[in-house]
Amino acid sequence: MAEQVDLVIRNGSIIDGSGQPAYQADIAVHDGHIVAIGEELAIAGHEEIDARGQLVTPGFVDIHTHYDGQVTWSNSVTPSSRHGVTTVLMGNCGVGFAPCKPRDRNRLVALMEGVEDLPEIVLTTGLPWAWESFPEYLDYLEQRSFDADIATQIPHAALRVFAMGERAVSREVATAEDRERMAQLAAQAIEAGALGFATSRTINHRASDGTPIFTLDAAEDELVAIGQALRDSGRGVLQLVSDFTDIDAELAMLRRVAEQTARPLSLTVMQWHNAPEKWRTVLDWIETCQRDGLQVKAQVSGRPVGILMGFETSFNPFSYTPTFKALLALSPDERRARLLEAATREKIIAETPEPSNFPGEMLLRCWDLMYPLGEQPNYEPDATQKVSAIAKRLGLSPAACAYDLMLEQGGQAVLMLPVVNFADGTLNAALSMLRHPHSLYGLGDGGAHLGFLCDASLPTHLLTYWARDRQRGQRLPIPEIIRGLTHDTAAAVGLEDRGLLRVGYRADINIIDFDALTLLPPRVEYDLPANGRRVDQSAAGYTATLVHGQVVQRNGHPTGALPGRLVRGPQTVA
Repeated sequence: MAEQVDLVIRNGSIIDGSGQPAYQADIAVHDGHIVAIGEELAIAGHEEIDARGQLVTPGFVDIHTHYDGQVTWSNSVTPSSRHGVTTVLMGNCGVGFAPCKPRDRNRLVALMEGVEDLPEIVLTTGLPWAWESFPEYLDYLEQRSFDADIATQIPHAALRVFAMGERAVSREVATAEDRERMAQLAAQAIEAGALGFATSRTINHRASDGTPIFTLDAAEDELVAIGQALRDSGRGVLQLVSDFTDIDAELAMLRRVAEQTARPLSLTVMQWHNAPEKWRTVLDWIETCQRDGLQVKAQVSGRPVGILMGFETSFNPFSYTPTFKALLALSPDERRARLLEAATREKIIAETPEPSNFPGEMLLRCWDLMYPLGEQPNYEPDATQKVSAIAKRLGLSPAACAYDLMLEQGGQAVLMLPVVNFADGTLNAALSMLRHPHSLYGLGDGGAHLGFLCDASLPTHLLTYWARDRQRGQRLPIPEIIRGLTHDTAAAVGLEDRGLLRVGYRADINIIDFDALTLLPPRVEYDLPANGRRVDQSAAGYTATLVHGQVVQRNGHPTGALPGRLVRGPQTVA
């Protein structure tokens, strides 16, 4: 070991990612790796951080993000990097931008716009399109640097269009030649460094023109052919989201895919409000798969997923009223001023919304299903906090009450409209999913759904709410949450060089003032290409975040260091 190292973190309460209890120690970092851990290390650092009274954890590994476009124009993997995330995995749900022939660019943009709510103008302005094949996409990313490491999966929709053209968009059954071509391209992507392959089988995923995602009903033999290409390469994971409409048939098919591909498979599991017990069936099936030696996991979330409604987000109860639609031509400041006018308020509240092509429009005025999120965001409100209940107490119409609630916080307050994980008005189902031995923390969707949610803040919510603040039921131990955010997610996708605080591992580290850790309310920012809008959410209490031994965030502010790089393929401890 060098006589002097780059950095020593002193006196921290170490939660090492293994699930074991905290212990106090120093950590020495050199050349981007942990070189020593122990009490009162007799070694000096060029920089030393006193972490007394604070948690020291591995950096968080988020395996469900959609930064595929953002990392081509930005060096900042925000908002994830502001929530202790030091590695992100992109390409989930089968959507992305490689491989892509020039003639198909608009197709993939429209799909990403519809599925993940990334505005077309943002994508067409920001994407450099300096690639055609997936390896060329990785070569482009490898030239760039970031405030977190990035890793990729090959997206099924892009792969299908590249191999089949318009027949893919029409969802034609892939021929034997098509399947062979997709398998070759998938193997090529894995060889170039993709960590896996991702697909979508949900009707909720549609292009901006309403076209269902091109992979919706891809046949079993297509999935098997692609998965076997990964099997033959000896590496790579499979990721999938499904509606499980015919749950028995779908699970039987996925079982056969898992058996024939012999690759780890993870799938989205939530409490669907239209079938609030279906998640139990899926988790029971996963347990059976695991007992039979199949590597199948659930990706789960620790809070409701739905729509954040506000005067600056994509949707609110008045989005389709004539007067509010007219206000959209104004700047945000001008619109806020007009919304404060009594005459404007009365007019908008009284108007009947005009028809739209938004499939969830009927939900936007379900006053009994929405709650103010609040200045101190509350993701498990009780029934007394429904807009309908607040309106009754105040003697207002629900519409007037919703209008006034959204005017709070300088016109940036939002109403939460849960559509999954809150069917019974609690997070007890989410708790069961989080605790399941074959669950992975995921579904934060960083880089996506920019106009109506920001679930990239899930790591902070898990720590603050589930370990410290929950009053409506049981909590989770901090070491268990840290393990779920670090070791478990990293190991699930083959990143064995991170996720634990051990000698020889990467120095991806968080120093957290746990008592002060706070999730801040969502805010709309206009910081994307073409002044594009996104819902952002920050946190306080992260004293420092290190990526490869360099401090990238200090007390909530970026340092300007960009040690993050593209991760090519599975990683092991050197």
